[in-house]
Amino acid sequence: MKWEGRRESSNVEDRRRVSMPVVGGGIGLVVVAVLTFLLGGDPTALLQQAVGPNAGLEESAGTIATNDPLSRFVAVVLADTEDVWNQLFARMGRSYEEPKLVLFSERVSSACGLASAATGPFYCPGDYKVYIDLRFYEQLQKRFGAPGDFAQAYVIAHEVGHHVQKLLGIMEKVDGARGRVSEEEMNRLSVRLELQADFFAGVWAHHTQKAKQVLESGDLEEALNAASAIGDDNIQKQSQGYVVPDSFTHGTSQQRVRWFRRGFETGDLNQGDTFTLSESQL
Repeated sequence: MKWEGRRESSNVEDRRRVSMPVVGGGIGLVVVAVLTFLLGGDPTALLQQAVGPNAGLEESAGTIATNDPLSRFVAVVLADTEDVWNQLFARMGRSYEEPKLVLFSERVSSACGLASAATGPFYCPGDYKVYIDLRFYEQLQKRFGAPGDFAQAYVIAHEVGHHVQKLLGIMEKVDGARGRVSEEEMNRLSVRLELQADFFAGVWAHHTQKAKQVLESGDLEEALNAASAIGDDNIQKQSQGYVVPDSFTHGTSQQRVRWFRRGFETGDLNQGDTFTLSESQL
């Protein structure tokens, strides 16, 4: 992906140099992070064990160092999402509120509560921020065989896709069903939410490529490989040797690839309604 020398977003908060209490954790939490994130688990209990319920969480944001290429790359990707979604929201006659992206190491506080590397990359609708410990990318490459800069960009674009869902009121509708439907039905709604975020990531890739011609040979395959690698069925097979479809929260490998590809090929937001389709059409 061609990214050097392009605009970097100013909406990045670097909290990696913040000192926070640690009782255990470290890189082991990052391994757990990938599994927890991809299986849709709740990392809160893991975090409480790591830092305790009363850990001090005062933080301040810093600026990205010029010799930190991965962080600068993330800032470029975030800037690309800003360009695309500002344009698409304007076409809808709406204003796009740009999210912040927080870089952290090991643990961080958010409006959604305490979070750690065990959370994996996530979007918090309470503060309109995307959070990521960049060591997640190491595990995505080494443990799940999804290397490449465009695979990394896909992760950011997917989380920004959740921000778009928040702004469009889609996330509230799904959250409103919580407690009123069965766990299995809530999982199915979660799958539809995640697949739509994959679609939005594809829409971002479509418009970024059309406007800036940033893709290089193999880039699209990197993103599709990442989407496939983090399918619920693939992750469950790796982690436990069998799959439990009723427990899926993100979608199968085939579904995730299909929806990212649909977004990339069409660039049309009208093609991304995952909530009115039958299960077989997903």
